[in-house]
Amino acid sequence: MRRTTTDVNGPDAPREPASPRSGGRRDRWADHREQRRHELIAAAVQALLQHGPSVDMDQVAATAGVSKPVLYRYFADKAQLWLAVSEVVAARVVAAIAPAVEQVREERALVEATIDAYLSVIEYEPSLYRFLVHESGHPGIQQVVTGTSRQVATGLARVIGDRLRALGLDAGPAEPWAYGLVGFVQAVGDWWTTHGQPIHRAALTEYLTTLLWSGIEGVRRGADLPPELTRAHERIDR
Repeated sequence: MRRTTTDVNGPDAPREPASPRSGGRRDRWADHREQRRHELIAAAVQALLQHGPSVDMDQVAATAGVSKPVLYRYFADKAQLWLAVSEVVAARVVAAIAPAVEQVREERALVEATIDAYLSVIEYEPSLYRFLVHESGHPGIQQVVTGTSRQVATGLARVIGDRLRALGLDAGPAEPWAYGLVGFVQAVGDWWTTHGQPIHRAALTEYLTTLLWSGIEGVRRGADLPPELTRAHERIDR
C-alpha cells in the first residue's frame, strides 16, 4: 500500500509548537495594535472637542493624521468607534465624581460635591457631554451611559448609607436617594448644556443642593434622634 503525503502532513497531523520567538512577535503586535487603537480613540475625542458632536469620520481621520481606511482597520464602523469614545467619556465622569464623593464627611457637603463634580464635567467638556446625549440612541452607548449612572449611584449609595448609619438612622433610603440624585442631576445637566450654561456652575450647584438637601434634611429632622446629636449637626451645617 502506497503511503501518501497526507498520512503524515494532513490537516489533522500534529503541528510543531510555535517558537517562543513567534509568540513574542504576536504579543508585540497585539500590544502595538492596542496602543494604536487607544491613539485613534484619543484622536476621535480631540476631533469631538474641535468639531462638536456632529463630527464625521473624515474629521477624525484628519485629526489622527491617517486615512479613513486605516480607521476601519481598527474599528468595524463609525458606531464601534463612537462606542469606544463613549467609554472614555464615561470614565472621565466617574473619575471626576468618585473622588469628590469619597472626600466629604457631612451630608449636605456630600450632595453639593456630587452635583458640583458632575456639572464640572459638563462645564469643561460640553462637546463630549453633548456627544453622549446626541448618540444615546445607539444601544451600545446607551448601555455605557446607563452603566456609568449605575456605577456612580452605587458608590454614592454606599457613602450615603455610611452617613445615615453614623447618625443612627436606617440606611434603607441610601440607594433610592443615590439613584434619584444621579437622575436628577443628569436631567438638569442636559438642560444646562442644551441652553448654553445660562447659570454659573457655582450658583446652579447651590440651587440644586438647597432643593435636594431640604428633602433629606426633612427626613433627618423627622427621625427620632437624640437631641445632642441633632444639635451637633445643626452647628456643623451652619
